Amino acid sequence: MAAIESVFGEKIGSIIHESTGKIRSINQKYATPKIKLSGGAKFALLLLRLYLIFLVILLVYKFWTIIHGGA
Repeated sequence: MAAIESVFGEKIGSIIHESTGKIRSINQKYATPKIKLSGGAKFALLLLRLYLIFLVILLVYKFWTIIHGGA
């Protein structure tokens, strides 16, 4: 990528270019899962994902109330 080298300079740009290439190859290698999950495991992961979303929403709400002088 010539744009990265022109923005960050030749040495840093080449390091970034090499790193993104490595990351891209790792992502292609692990793009498809190699294990099969049971229905129960998929359901448990879904519940954990929903719980995580709930906790993030709760954290954002608490932050919002503290910033705006709430309880």
